[in-house]
Amino acid sequence: MTMKRICTTVLLMLWALGTWAAVEKSQTIVYINGSKYYVHTVRKGETIYALSKTYGVSEEAILSNNPSAADGLKEATNLRIPCLAPSEPADRPSERKIRKTFDRHIVAKGETFYSISRRYEIPVGTLMADNPGVDPAHLKTGEPLLIRKKQIGTEDAAGSQAQWEAYRDRLNSISGDTVVYHIVEKGDTFYSLSRRFDITEEQISEMNNGLKAADLKVGAMIRVPGARPEEASPVEPTDSIDADRRPLRPVPQMVFRALPAKQPLQVALLLPIEAGGETNPNYLDFYQGFLLGLDSVRTRYGHSIDVTLYNTGRNAERVRSVLALPAFSRTQLIVGPVYEEAGLQEVVAFAEQREIPVVSPLAHITKTNSDVLFQMAPDSAGKYDKVSDLFLPEKRITLVYSGSTDREFEREMLACLGGRPCRRFNYRYEHGTARQEGSSSDLTPLLENEDDNVLIIMSDNEVDVDRILAGIASADTNLRARGRTTPRFTVLGNARWNRYNNIDRSMFFKDHVTFLSTYHAKRDAEAVRDFDSAYIRAFGVLPTLYAYRGYDAASIFCPAMYNDIEYDMEGRRYRPLQTAYRFEQSEPNANHVNTNWVRVDYKPDFTITIE
Repeated sequence: MTMKRICTTVLLMLWALGTWAAVEKSQTIVYINGSKYYVHTVRKGETIYALSKTYGVSEEAILSNNPSAADGLKEATNLRIPCLAPSEPADRPSERKIRKTFDRHIVAKGETFYSISRRYEIPVGTLMADNPGVDPAHLKTGEPLLIRKKQIGTEDAAGSQAQWEAYRDRLNSISGDTVVYHIVEKGDTFYSLSRRFDITEEQISEMNNGLKAADLKVGAMIRVPGARPEEASPVEPTDSIDADRRPLRPVPQMVFRALPAKQPLQVALLLPIEAGGETNPNYLDFYQGFLLGLDSVRTRYGHSIDVTLYNTGRNAERVRSVLALPAFSRTQLIVGPVYEEAGLQEVVAFAEQREIPVVSPLAHITKTNSDVLFQMAPDSAGKYDKVSDLFLPEKRITLVYSGSTDREFEREMLACLGGRPCRRFNYRYEHGTARQEGSSSDLTPLLENEDDNVLIIMSDNEVDVDRILAGIASADTNLRARGRTTPRFTVLGNARWNRYNNIDRSMFFKDHVTFLSTYHAKRDAEAVRDFDSAYIRAFGVLPTLYAYRGYDAASIFCPAMYNDIEYDMEGRRYRPLQTAYRFEQSEPNANHVNTNWVRVDYKPDFTITIE
């Protein structure tokens, strides 16, 4: 072989190595039909060849799992790449260390990955990491799981649910167009799912390895056909600033009359406490919080209040049957139903005839319009009013992008900017060069000025968000160490970050992160602490966000029936625990909607302020 050919061969080898060495291997792994896959988000410049070298699989295997990639890789799309990791890790701890670090749990019939995480109050992410050979969506009866002892009791229901939904979303990002994954909710049955997804009950069973209707459990992850429908999410309505989609209709003006102080108040509470033979713990928590709210109202004001709980089962027909009960005609305040599509319009029609208020405690109402209706969830149209100071003309605003963008958050930010010019920084992690000035992962230039900076991170990639936040904190530290002018900056956070499993939340304090939230309750606040103590004494467990909202509903609306209801509760600010409410109408005779979002500011001294 001639020297020229040798040099050419070496150069080609070096070029190939340089091409695939820059690809960062994903740490996200999912199971599909019993097979293990990495979820890889494509970045600019990546190739099939580079991916095959990084993951140690053939180009043909990647293409067969991702047919659309044959036409070229598209930035920010997700690929599924076979995981060929050895079945037994080389660094597996000794049996003695396993016994010291973990408890063992044997999967019982009907248990799901989510239900086990809730049983031990352990993060779903931890349970996955400690059991890498287990398919979370298809547990087998008798299968052993390791439960990390130090993590027991560290995760609440909201955190577990967010992590479980994040795993479902990762699955759906690579599952293809014909099949998606659905988390079974309270009230789901084979019949309701067949109607919802336009499929027969037999097909549901076939798509899920012969699953029987009797074995359908809340929290299970099942396969269904086609694109996901909109999931009902009453606690966390969509954080968008889209125009109001309520169909307008002529509605009468309501005139509410305050009750005499000595007259008993009759309250009807419509909740889907039980559906499909199972109790929904979320709405049981709401009910228990509501009862404590009533106790507080009785003690403080001396009012006589009677509450009747009606189980609606998330069923419009059941709601109609409740409205027909003779006893219901004596109701003076209605709280519920939770779901708009499950009987709210029938309840509103009933209330309009009698001029009594209806409280929607959790849902963001989109299709019902009435002067009797009060919505406790904040209106998305005013979401960013409380951070308007971050968009003042004197602010230096920088949008920080990475390979993958949260398009909904981007639309919200661009709407807030209103066409105002701002700076854009394209972040790209470079292995081994993150501290070198001038690299695309050096964020020092963002703070190297004397302006008042607002940094908005547009990425929807958990790893990138974590790195960008760490990079901002590092840039701040480096500039201070060099004796430069102390940088002034705020990071406007994306509420979706709270769903991430592995983000370093200490960076929220170091980076002066500001969030907007639909609800907030710091357990070290006096009012929240007192409620927690009362709830634990009464029910033996810590309250959830549902319990807080139930307490708020009772504390606001029951005393208002003796006074503020005559004035539609407008112009008043209510703050039972820590979250404030202010009800307003966008137009005459329309819904009375809470306009108050919670602003949460993380301070460098590791304190949190709430507005």
